[in-house]
Amino acid sequence: MSHATLRNSYQALSDRLNLFPQGAPPTELLFRILEVLFTRDEAALVALLPIKPFNVVVAAKIWKKPAAESQNILETLASRGMLLDMEIHGEQIFVLPPPMAGFFEFSMMRIGNTYDQKLLAELFYQYLNVEEDFVRNLFAGGETQIGRVFVSENALAGDSTLSVLDYERASEIIRTASHRGIGACYCRHKMQHLDKTCAAPMDICMTFNGAAQSLIKHGIARSVDTSEGIDLLDKAVSHNLVQFGENVKNQVGFICNCCGCCCEAMLAAKRFAVLNPIATTNFIPTLNVESCNGCGKCAEVCPVDAMALVAAGDPHKPKRKKARLDESLCLGCGVCVRACPNGGIKLHARKQRVLTPVTTAHRAVLMAIERGQLQNLIFDNQAQWNHRAMAAILGVILKLPPIKQIMASKQMKSRYLEHLMQPRDFVHLEH
Repeated sequence: MSHATLRNSYQALSDRLNLFPQGAPPTELLFRILEVLFTRDEAALVALLPIKPFNVVVAAKIWKKPAAESQNILETLASRGMLLDMEIHGEQIFVLPPPMAGFFEFSMMRIGNTYDQKLLAELFYQYLNVEEDFVRNLFAGGETQIGRVFVSENALAGDSTLSVLDYERASEIIRTASHRGIGACYCRHKMQHLDKTCAAPMDICMTFNGAAQSLIKHGIARSVDTSEGIDLLDKAVSHNLVQFGENVKNQVGFICNCCGCCCEAMLAAKRFAVLNPIATTNFIPTLNVESCNGCGKCAEVCPVDAMALVAAGDPHKPKRKKARLDESLCLGCGVCVRACPNGGIKLHARKQRVLTPVTTAHRAVLMAIERGQLQNLIFDNQAQWNHRAMAAILGVILKLPPIKQIMASKQMKSRYLEHLMQPRDFVHLEH
């Protein structure tokens, strides 16, 4: 009976996690991971929390516990990175982050915490790198992706013909963030426990704004100023790491500095390339074949094997090689541009700009529509109805392209939502 009760608590938590557009397939490995991260009682309580941000009053009401006891539970969970704890307009607000990018990473960002991180590393590796369902669902479950690549700004230097917007620059994210946190790279820390890590810097995982505020408060990340943040970005670039961050324009929550051998995003880009699991930059390299000496440096640094060496077809030098780009795999990061010793690789703008969601809410709605989970965002049965949250979500829906509005309407099967999408109503809503 006790085993059944234990499993029921973690099954309920698993069900709760899968209300997110990016969930976690409920396999035996997931339950083992959750058992390490949460006690049985914690799992049962977290399973009841709403999807939307909430305060201690809401949690206490749901749990039917005194506010002081609820506060202590929430702060304990936040101290381990299982919840994010932010101050918004003078009020303490909590939110349960998704597994990734979220509490899976946070459990490994502080080296030597209360978890058995070697065990977690082994479980994460099996769940993410051996079993495919989680990573496939996370990175290739729909058109809208959780993360995007930032272009290497050094690769653009001196080219006045290329237009780069502020949200495309990792340096601008660092400069404009309200909070900047640095923690251990989850991916390389995991691989370190498995004796599979590379020599890339470990203390270089970047979080920003509200997420950084919470992680810094609880010692999971350390606070850095703008200058140190830029220095760390330069360090990452010098190690040919790719900047992979949250796929939004405003209030970016994280930027990982990824290698092609350890990092989940780059590994997913190689494993599921045909599904386009990562939003690319708005740039793509062009190769000057005449200046290519076949040294292979561009292929060595490419994190997703988009650049390769092939036979040059030179009858006078039959062993001569040249670089070739597979545009369907290319992320547009620009790492290869810096690596070419002859300056034979340049970036140019893609023919069609990549669309980036404006906010986290915008991305969540898009992902939910594509994954058939929109109802979970709007009808959050875990919490009391919040009309302002509903209005915000519907506001995002009404700005979507018509085809996605149709998808949303079919999922909701709501005459009210269908009525709101009628063109004649737009003018009234906007005013």
